[in-house]
Amino acid sequence: MQLSIIIVNYNVQYFLEQCLLSVRQASAGLEVETFVVDNNSVDNSVAMVREKFPEVKLIANQQNTGFAVANNQAIRQSTGKYVLLLNPDTVVREDTFKNCLDFMEAHPEAGGLGVKMIDGSGKFLPESKRGFPSPFVAFCKTFGLSTLFPKSKIFNRYHLGYLDKDETHEVDVLAGAFMLLRRSVLDKIGLLDEAFFMYGEDIDLSYRIVQAGYKNYYFAGTTIIHYKGESTKKGSLNYVRTFYNAMIIFARKHFSGRQARLYIAMIYGAIYLRAGMTLLTNFFKKSALPLLDAALLFGGLIGLKYFWARYYYDDPGYYDPTFVWFNIPLYIVVWLGSVFFTGGYDERYNLRRLVRGLVIGTVVLSAIYGYLPLELRPSRAIVLLGAVWAVTSLVTFRTFIHFFRTGNLAVGRSRPDNLIIVGSEAESERVRNLLGQAQVRKNYIGTVSPNHPSPVTNHQVLASLTRLDEVVQIFKIDEVIFCSRDVSSEEIMQWMTRLGPGLDYKIVPKESISIIGSSSKDTAGELYTIEIRFNIASPMAQRNKRVLDLLLAVGFLLLAVGLLFLVKNRGDFLKNIFKVFLGKKSWVGYASHPIRPGQPGGQSPITIHQLPNIRPGVLTPLDALPGRQLDEPTTQRLNFLYAKDYDVWRDLEIVWKGFRELGR
Repeated sequence: MQLSIIIVNYNVQYFLEQCLLSVRQASAGLEVETFVVDNNSVDNSVAMVREKFPEVKLIANQQNTGFAVANNQAIRQSTGKYVLLLNPDTVVREDTFKNCLDFMEAHPEAGGLGVKMIDGSGKFLPESKRGFPSPFVAFCKTFGLSTLFPKSKIFNRYHLGYLDKDETHEVDVLAGAFMLLRRSVLDKIGLLDEAFFMYGEDIDLSYRIVQAGYKNYYFAGTTIIHYKGESTKKGSLNYVRTFYNAMIIFARKHFSGRQARLYIAMIYGAIYLRAGMTLLTNFFKKSALPLLDAALLFGGLIGLKYFWARYYYDDPGYYDPTFVWFNIPLYIVVWLGSVFFTGGYDERYNLRRLVRGLVIGTVVLSAIYGYLPLELRPSRAIVLLGAVWAVTSLVTFRTFIHFFRTGNLAVGRSRPDNLIIVGSEAESERVRNLLGQAQVRKNYIGTVSPNHPSPVTNHQVLASLTRLDEVVQIFKIDEVIFCSRDVSSEEIMQWMTRLGPGLDYKIVPKESISIIGSSSKDTAGELYTIEIRFNIASPMAQRNKRVLDLLLAVGFLLLAVGLLFLVKNRGDFLKNIFKVFLGKKSWVGYASHPIRPGQPGGQSPITIHQLPNIRPGVLTPLDALPGRQLDEPTTQRLNFLYAKDYDVWRDLEIVWKGFRELGR
């Protein structure tokens, strides 16, 4: 066996499918065995591999064992002279394996090999070639010197920025997304260190290869796409903690004495710096617009206060100082809180949601007004004038932001992206049907044929592939979808690099129902698919479900004395109230099994593990159907419909009908 390919998968089914299709094409004419080690995915990855890729040797773990352990499982079963560790969110060229194997055969001193990687926008990924993270290298990376001096041999040894990306070089570290390893070297130095759960194992293995007297190479003779971001969520504190803890493990393993202490101190500094930057970045991303809205409302309400006091009461000092420190903050919190809970900040340019939230907030303020002490009640005119100001100012502000970013005033009605499809007429039609079923709003311009098109055949065929750059320029194209059935991976990557990162690129694998792409190495891959979309997975639904849980818990607690005579299991009812408060339970969740024993069983195509994750429920959709005898497939179908069509009224209906069971 020449080559053993090992792919560790965790919940990236559609990317894995595309990766395996490219692996199948690149394996033609070679002796290759392919392993997929699935780390307990819940997205139907295992079933997809079994159905579509019978040639793949599948290892389905019952828990997430981590990257190193999973790779070692397959390495021990593999028989190839070379072992390739490959990420599932990659696409390889048809010549990738052959070219890499030829290079390794011609360079017996090579212990490992990495390749040129581009992201989903066609941009070169600098981590394709890296140096060992010595204390000084870590210092330069942590404090941004490598970014300030990207071509410096002194300050950017982390990404070896001084080495030409289009030439083959000897390097220190191989990227874990594509590591081609010589079996005899692995037999000598050992497998991946299982002390690393994720991140760092590629650096450790690369270091041991060099320590054993072999060389690592960056090979520019082929290119792969690495979508990235789909397997690693870099904008999270968990990523910061996991990555830098891996670096600490590496330092303690390979360094000693003063060098180790210095390195670890540097890493701890990097942890706190990156964690702080991550917190600040995430905070400003989420709160910048609400804070600007609050400032706008505050300034307007101050102006209205002086205007109404002078115009109506003829007394600039009419309003008590409490208006500034109590009433204005109250108004702002209620208005912006209503916008938040109606989804106005989930879609910042959705003016309908914005106005709806402000109207609801005004109604709430009007209700609150009557309960305030007399000394805290300014005139109702201020509330109404404030509502007019809120709607006018925030709508104008959104319009200004939209114009600044897009150059047009069509807020909420942005121009659909101009889209072309590169492929045969039949495959283009299939892709258009997929886009329609997935309800993707794009402005389809036409098809670019991989061959010379006949103008008589189809007026939608714009040109041949050789003129793709002209088509993009003339029709002001925003997005290109490549059909991998008709266009080779090599051609796709060449065009992505040639056209540059200003476009969005997608690839549709043959016979697949998914269209995959990514516009940045730091963002998760984008996916058009006709798979079911669940309402309960939306941020607004999850937020409103939690708010409803808390409001019901407060209501139940206030009315507990009377309710205890109506529910079963009174003690458990009180416990459930506090569990909901603590976030351990929701009042309504999925039904894991039929409630009543002795019913016929069955295997449901939609299991709880395939549905969006929510808290365990006190009640379930079954409680809306009291007295019905339901088997397991019917129960799972009710779970599916509950998740797909969820809204808070559904929860209220279930709580109302299953009220006596709240002590379950």
